[in-house]
Order: sequence, then structure tokens, then C-alpha cells
Amino acid sequence: MATATDLPAILGGNKSISLCQDEALRWPLIDTADEDAVLGVLRSGDISIHPVVQELEDAYKERTGRNYALTHNNGTSAILAGLHAIGVQPYDEVIVPSATWWSSVMPVLHCGGVPVFAELEPDCLGLDPEDVERKITDKTKAIVIVHLFGLPSKIDELVRIAKKYNLKILEDASHAHGAVYKGKPIGSFGDVSVFSMQGNKLCPSGEGGILLCDSEEMYESAIRLGHYERLLGLESKNKYFAATGFGFKFRMAPMSAALALSQLNRMDERNAQRNENCRVVSEKLEALGFDTFIPENDITRVYFEFLVRYNEANIGLPIGDLVKALQAEGARVEAPRYPLLHQQPVFTHHVWSKIARLPATPENPIHVYDESDLPLTTLGNGTLLKLPAFPSANKELLAQYALAFEKVLSHADDLPRTT
Repeated sequence: MATATDLPAILGGNKSISLCQDEALRWPLIDTADEDAVLGVLRSGDISIHPVVQELEDAYKERTGRNYALTHNNGTSAILAGLHAIGVQPYDEVIVPSATWWSSVMPVLHCGGVPVFAELEPDCLGLDPEDVERKITDKTKAIVIVHLFGLPSKIDELVRIAKKYNLKILEDASHAHGAVYKGKPIGSFGDVSVFSMQGNKLCPSGEGGILLCDSEEMYESAIRLGHYERLLGLESKNKYFAATGFGFKFRMAPMSAALALSQLNRMDERNAQRNENCRVVSEKLEALGFDTFIPENDITRVYFEFLVRYNEANIGLPIGDLVKALQAEGARVEAPRYPLLHQQPVFTHHVWSKIARLPATPENPIHVYDESDLPLTTLGNGTLLKLPAFPSANKELLAQYALAFEKVLSHADDLPRTT
């Protein structure tokens, strides 16, 4: 007869996870070094323009090997500036993923561009190079590569396609601070690359973002768009726009920059702790039949979020019922938080063309989005399960999470099904 120790909690057993998780899973981690950094800027009185912003830009240039860095008030602004910098014009098509945060896609509309959604590949959850190539037309201008959840995309293949068709790449590295692809840091591959520093990112500033590139022309284009105060310092004719800029104000608040720089100084150590904790859990889950997206040896991923793939067909337990049983054990698991963008009303109800201010013409009919498109992405998204990224977890908590999965799966046939 099964005891309370053996049975899943949803069947009357004891919870597997008894430890308090609040501190182990808390993020961001703010300490006195962060407080001192922010207070230093605050007490200086220079709370709109301060040298710490340049220090942060220099630090990102050093980490990524880029020639230019330009901070922004958030990652969304940096993406808009990046699309502007690579020259996206009305009716230009930009190939994008659907399974991502909306900021990777919606700024395309404000350049007058047309997002074209491509499938995700199953290995890295990035754009599928084969489908990207199928989606290219004579109107295609650029590709937005997103390193989803901290897992580098198939960069070699996507860069090859971009070069073959003379396309620009915007690399959205918002989830992937510190990741490395074949010896090169993520953030060094796009014509323009962008990191977000929003509060739950791996280098949090509260709100913030940074644009990186190697082209002086692109850098100055981004300055024109949202950093009027920097135009007078340029040697090119762009300085003549200093009185107006191009209509946006995207500069980063110095107190946010101070926090980001303080966090960046300890990011590698904290990433290493996350990686080790997620590795320990991944090995347990791989043995139970989950795919935990462990990368190849020449790729170092990071864990903005910890997603695993569940093979429902092998276990016979619907993923929704699996989640309920794990939550009953005390596990903080859930479905992925990103709804697929190509299925959202802004696209399926043709609102997008109004945002982009694109009237239909014989040469440019309105692009029609169908929520039944991207069947592989839709199917794959339904197999994903989100776990905590365990930023400060100890071995005992990791073992309790592994036990929760083991108990639930060992009683999969007995668990209640949602009718």
C-alpha cells in the first residue's frame, strides 16, 4: 500500500517541496553595491545626463567586441532604433518569430514594415532557417533573430541566408546576456544587436536597453532617432539635426544605468550559478524523458527562463494535468507566458496595417495573417513547460523539485484528468 510519502500530493500524499522558495527564486538580487551605485548618481544631482551611461556603454562594447553602443530607456526603444538604423521602410518585409515577446515584432510596424512570421525549429527554439528561406521575397529587408529564453539560435545558418539574399539582421539578445556561440558572444552577430535590461532580465536596470553595432552610419542613425543631445558631438552632418533630432527621446536614466553597471559586474557569477542549478535539474528531467535544451559543447546558453519540452505521447498524461499535479507538489511550474503573436487580434483583425499606416495598393496588397499558420510552432509551443531558473537555490531544493517530477510521473496513470 502506497504511503503519503510515495503518493503525489494531488492524490493525498505529502508535498515533495517543503522548503521556502521565496529567497531561492527571488530576482533581481539587489544588494548594498547596487544601492551605493544608484545613490552615487542621485546625490550627484546629475540625474538626466551622467558619465555612468558612457561607462555602461563601454562595458557592453568590451563584452561584445562591438564598435558602438547606445543605451536606451528600454529594449523596445532600442529595437525600434535598430530597425530604423538598418533602414526598414514602408512595405519592407521583416521575417520574425511568433513565439517571442511582442517587442521583437511590433516596432516593425512603426517603421512601416510588414512582419512575416516564420516557424521555429525544435532544437533551439529559434527561427527555422529552412522556413526563413522559404519566406524570403523581393520585398524582404531583414531578419529578426531572437535567442529565446537564453538559448542561442542557429546563427550560422541564419547569417548564411542573410548574406545570400543581402538581408540585414537585427539580433534581439534580450534574453541572452552572457551567452556564447562558437566562441563569440551573443550580441556580436547582428548588423544591429539589442539587449533589454528590464527588471527580470539577467542584467536588470529596472528599465533599460542597449543597441550595439559596428557601423558608424547605423550608430548615428540611431542617435538621430532618439538621442538629440548627442548630435552636437558628432563630426558628420548629423550634428545639424541637434535642435530637433528625429522626434523621439530614448536616452537611459543614469540611475538605471548605474544599477545595470553594478549588476553587470556580477552577472557572470550569477549566470554560472543559474546554469549549474538548471543543469542539475535538467539531468534529472532528461532521465525522465524531458528535452531540456542542453546545447552542444561549443555553445554556452544562459537561463533567462528555464523551459523544458514534455512528450505527452510517451507518458499519456496531458500537459495541463501534469502542471496541476506538479503545482500540488509545491513546484512553481506553468505554461510558457508568450502567446503566439501571429494569432493575436492585432494581426488577425488587420489592426497592424493601421498601426503601420500602410494603405493597400495594387503593388502592395494588405498582408493577411491566419492564426492557423505556423503549425509546427503552434504544436511545439503547447509542449513547453516553464520551471523557475533557480538563481539562488540550494541542492536540497533542486532535489525536491526532481522528486516532485519523479512522483508525479511514476503515478501518471492514476492522476486525475481534466474533462
